[in-house]
Amino acid sequence: MNAIGIDVGGTGVKGSIIREDGTILYHEMVPTDISQGREGILQSIYKVIDLLLHKDQTVIGIGIGTAGRVDREKGEIVFATANLPSWQGTNVKVEIETRYGLPCVVENDANAALIGELWKREGNPETAVMLTLGTGVGGANAINGQILNGHHHQSGEWGHVVLVPNGKPCNCGKRGCLEQYLSGTALVQAVLTETDLSFRHGSEIFEEYSNGNQQVKQVVDRYLDHLAIAVYNISVAIDPEVVFIGGGVIDSKSHWWPGFQHKLKEYFVKSSIYPAVLGNKAGMLGAAKLLFQVMEKRGESV
Repeated sequence: MNAIGIDVGGTGVKGSIIREDGTILYHEMVPTDISQGREGILQSIYKVIDLLLHKDQTVIGIGIGTAGRVDREKGEIVFATANLPSWQGTNVKVEIETRYGLPCVVENDANAALIGELWKREGNPETAVMLTLGTGVGGANAINGQILNGHHHQSGEWGHVVLVPNGKPCNCGKRGCLEQYLSGTALVQAVLTETDLSFRHGSEIFEEYSNGNQQVKQVVDRYLDHLAIAVYNISVAIDPEVVFIGGGVIDSKSHWWPGFQHKLKEYFVKSSIYPAVLGNKAGMLGAAKLLFQVMEKRGESV
């Protein structure tokens, strides 16, 4: 049996038809239309689903991982930042099930990514944390093999842990949030404001870092120090067996991972730290896996 896995981000909506063994059969991606707010985001999701259903109409359901805090039982977005304008309050589950007549499960995108990584990782660590570094910063916690959503649906929202008291303003309304220092967006902005250089993407910055650019080195060294502090705090708060680091920033890990490992040693981090291996497929795989799990609990064969 096959399911659709969707990953909704601030810049793009990715979707795949995924077999129950984790094989990706078809893939589609469209830009997220945030200019129209809630309706634009939904239309972007519909477009991806329609493209996929055109290729395979036998799917048993749709799993969606989305940025924002999610009430998984209701399938509702209980909190979203300006990265997805007007998304807060949307019951995605109802919208999808009404339109397509298929079962739908909705989860936070980082939670879905962690489900995907655990699904595909040999050994299946029982206690694991995901930290995603992309347009924003997200995260997820798994305890005894189960995703921890939390009473207020915000477990693992590491991006909105305060890293610097009274620091940079965040679009969540607080100041000094980790997202304002560790997202790819934050890195680009830091280089723009603190040097006479300009880059469009974090990958370009990390290349210059590798090339020994001293202006960039100062900014990236501080970035890696902040990242090591964040991972240290996670390691003592949760004491996980494994911390996965994912998101778009990990695509440039060859440039910065050795320096990051050195900083981890300075903080005596005991948890194992690994780059996430599924890249931008993790959220889609995890969303599909969650759909399969829900169907199994209902006693429906997959």
